[in-house]
Amino acid sequence: MNRSIRRVAVFAALLVMALLVNMTASYLLRASSLDNNPQNRRVTQAQFGQQRGAMLAGDSPIVQTLPADGTFPYLRTYANGPMYAPVTGYFSYIYGRNKLEQYYNAQLMGTDDAQALQRLMDEISGRQPEGATLQTTINAQAQQAAWDALQGKQGAVVAMDYTTGAILAYVTAPSYDPAALSSGDLASTQTAWQTLNADPAAPMSDRAGREIYPPGSTFKLVTAAAALEAGWTPDSQVDSPTQLPLPGTSISLNNADNCGGTRITLQHALQVSCNTAFANVGLQLGPTALQTQAEKFGFNSSFGGDVNSVTSVFPSNLNQSQTAMSAIGQYEVAATPLQMAMVGAAIANGGTEMQPYFVSQVRAPDLSVISQHTPTAMGQPISATTAAELQQMMQAVVSGGTGTRAQVAGLTIGGKTGTAQSDLVRAPYAWFVGYVTELHVAICVFVANSPTNEDQSGGATAAPIFNKVVKALRG
Repeated sequence: MNRSIRRVAVFAALLVMALLVNMTASYLLRASSLDNNPQNRRVTQAQFGQQRGAMLAGDSPIVQTLPADGTFPYLRTYANGPMYAPVTGYFSYIYGRNKLEQYYNAQLMGTDDAQALQRLMDEISGRQPEGATLQTTINAQAQQAAWDALQGKQGAVVAMDYTTGAILAYVTAPSYDPAALSSGDLASTQTAWQTLNADPAAPMSDRAGREIYPPGSTFKLVTAAAALEAGWTPDSQVDSPTQLPLPGTSISLNNADNCGGTRITLQHALQVSCNTAFANVGLQLGPTALQTQAEKFGFNSSFGGDVNSVTSVFPSNLNQSQTAMSAIGQYEVAATPLQMAMVGAAIANGGTEMQPYFVSQVRAPDLSVISQHTPTAMGQPISATTAAELQQMMQAVVSGGTGTRAQVAGLTIGGKTGTAQSDLVRAPYAWFVGYVTELHVAICVFVANSPTNEDQSGGATAAPIFNKVVKALRG
């Protein structure tokens, strides 16, 4: 009998010990994730009762928390909210958080492990707890220029320092005001949410990094890179017929304009954006070479970090006609404007692709630096030699090709236009991907719809927006 009792007692003790271990592990390992889960209403209630950290663009606050009368003692305020919404995101009692408001929630609330000492000092001194401040990489002038240029259009602009990966402008249009979702009036918050989600223009869509589109002829940069990496040169000759019958189909691929002959150099093909020439390049290289090169630039994988983009797509198992169309950025090739900015950035940076990021520093309330971003190379998608050759080819596009409207006097600019037909009803998507050597900046402009321009194209619609952002960065 005693032996049985002892066994039950030992078993019960083990159960209690397992429970204690589980509770301790849960506290130590899961506390942070539970605190930062936007569905945790108890934590959300507490967070709306304290001073949340600010976000800065340069020296100016674009998001801050101010005292308020009513249900909550503090409320989040957004300066130029629609312009910065795809960067900052929203902080809502009902609908949680997204973008930087979510990614850096622990730091903004002061609950990050690195802020433990600050929390202790606040508790000892009786001070009201304060969250950390985020110093973003956004250049306010470039952001404003991109925003102004996109008014009345649907599209996006991404500008980045190609030597570091710092995002200098990140705009999507149309947009929304995060303040409408951060209101203390919960009924109005619900109304705003329903209105925004019912809007056919999809103002809450992040067209810069969370939506993918056919990149059209801007993808010819990837195809050209694959060719140069395979041993071609800018002077390599390629067939450029007026029409190219697509293998295995009854369809022929046409050129938008005269390519300058039926056999031209690779550089001239890029300069005039010759479809049949690049389709032939793709057919000669084959689908594996194209997919490999696209994936080196970041297609079919995520960039990670605080930018949190969706994955751009280059399809697998292509037949010959699909390969030809994919080589010019059509068929099922789909990219975010961020991805195409990364392609331009890697070319401009000598072949090295840097990880994109929004926040350069996290600062304590006393302005001391809690953490600082270190620029990180993601890889080397192309050699330095290939990058130099592509720079030469892209500069020819701007100096005397399809991208002349991107020119800014006194600056060395390379670029590539793109005009992607997504269906037979809507206007084509207009793209421009380019870089400026003196400013160390790469920029992608994407316009899905520009009702004021009936002849929507990369050169006519997107390149002038690039021009305006460059001038804003130059100052």
